[in-house]
Amino acid sequence: MSVKGIIFDNDGTLVDSERVAATLLHQMLSEHNIQLSVAEVLDRYRGVQFELFMADIKTQAPGLNVDRFVQSFREASLHMFQAGLNAMPGAVDFVKALKLPGCVTSNGPPSKIETTLKAAGLYPWFEGRLISAYDVGSWKPEPGLILAGCDFLDLPPENCLLVEDSHAGVQAGLAAGTKVVGYGLDTDFSVYVGRPDFYLARHYRDLAHLLTRI
Repeated sequence: MSVKGIIFDNDGTLVDSERVAATLLHQMLSEHNIQLSVAEVLDRYRGVQFELFMADIKTQAPGLNVDRFVQSFREASLHMFQAGLNAMPGAVDFVKALKLPGCVTSNGPPSKIETTLKAAGLYPWFEGRLISAYDVGSWKPEPGLILAGCDFLDLPPENCLLVEDSHAGVQAGLAAGTKVVGYGLDTDFSVYVGRPDFYLARHYRDLAHLLTRI
């Protein structure tokens, strides 16, 4: 088997946090007369560096105090995550059974990664194995964060499998030279189908089956 280690995205891949965050953003943006549905927020927010998302929002609301908004969102979202957060279906069982070394690479700040994994019951398997873009200084779709994950696992990129639910994450993994799984039901990954190092896994059972083949 050429895959010797797995790199996981966090939000929307291990933990079901994206819809929680998108709902909160929808509510907070509405208070500033920025009318975006939860689905629209999720489409623009998923996998994207949060500062870039907010820069886009700023063009719609030039008077918005972005720093204050971001601080309020970070604080409110952490409280919501701490109150209860689900793991993605099948994620806990998959991680429990995983025999390969793994780590988490996320565009989110370290406090968010740790909080969400603890709330979803996944932290024991990833303690000391969390890599934040804020620590590395590189955000998906740049490959730097994924390469940091490969370095952490002490494996060349071609021996690593990246599991991602966003276009930005998939692009980062392909640019880094890893094998990449487009995970989940919400994102259309058809543009990558046919590439030799790209795979689809709609559920964790699909991912478990895939590992027996690659």
